[in-house]
Amino acid sequence: MARKHLLANIGVQPTKLAHSTKKEESRVEYARRGASRSMMQSLDDLAENSMRVLEGDVIVSLDPEKLDPSPYQDRIGEDPGKDQELLEAIKEAGQHQPVLVRPNPNDNTRHIIVFGHRRVRVAKKLGQNVRAVIKPLEEIAHVIAQGQENSARDDLSFIEKSLYARRLQESGIDKGTIKSALTIDDTLLSRMLSVAETVPAPVLDALGAAKGIGRDRWEDLKKIVQIPAKAAQALELVQSDAFLGLEEGDRFGVLIEKLKVSGARRPKKHPPAESAWSLSNDAVKVSTKDNGKAFTLALKSKDASQFGAYLSNRLERLYQDFQENREEGSD
Repeated sequence: MARKHLLANIGVQPTKLAHSTKKEESRVEYARRGASRSMMQSLDDLAENSMRVLEGDVIVSLDPEKLDPSPYQDRIGEDPGKDQELLEAIKEAGQHQPVLVRPNPNDNTRHIIVFGHRRVRVAKKLGQNVRAVIKPLEEIAHVIAQGQENSARDDLSFIEKSLYARRLQESGIDKGTIKSALTIDDTLLSRMLSVAETVPAPVLDALGAAKGIGRDRWEDLKKIVQIPAKAAQALELVQSDAFLGLEEGDRFGVLIEKLKVSGARRPKKHPPAESAWSLSNDAVKVSTKDNGKAFTLALKSKDASQFGAYLSNRLERLYQDFQENREEGSD
């Protein structure tokens, strides 16, 4: 059974209208007029039909230099390797999959890419036009189309989706639309936003797309950097030359391993020095414990309570004598 896709019915012309369209009408005008009528569909229809954007739509040829990137960045950086693979494929067999664009509301000579950024980059490198479908999508429809297209290919890493969700939220896009765009539920959206907001931005930048690093490992990192000292340590690590010299795919594992290692080992605590003696032919038994920061004196005798009170009452004078004798001994 064929998979349903978002925006399946966008641009599909009513049968009656299709038969009445004049042959001399340009392909571009046909696409624009049909897409304009399609926006009368409800957003529910857009979400329900998923991503069958291209079937039945008119494909036009556009100058890639007149295409602007989506305002909702959903990738961290570029992948030169995949770009090169795509370039070789298009160079050999042509561009089979058109990109989806919408008119730029601020410049009627330009269009905004909804999805297909890699294909546009490759077309620029090859110095050729890009095959595209034009639809005057509203902002919400743009978000859903872009997110669903990438989610359907399982092409974005967990952190790319998380940062995409945060950018959409910061742009005023409601959570229902974000969930539709990424095909996720409330719980996963909450976790994505928590990771994106908790891990310091410089750490996220240094780790990059972190392909292959899933939700659980990002949750581990989030819990670690919630401790201020660990967050500071992470910031210091990702800015070091040694860390920046690592391959991007190795950085996450190295960072979390170093953060989980406990700090410098504390010096071993030595047991307190203990001593014991007696006074006046065992009339008073004395024991002491000294750990360097505390000194404990214990007395045992039939009049230990009275003798202890006697010493306590004279501690001030005894301490003064101690200070005076210590100063004299330092000369």
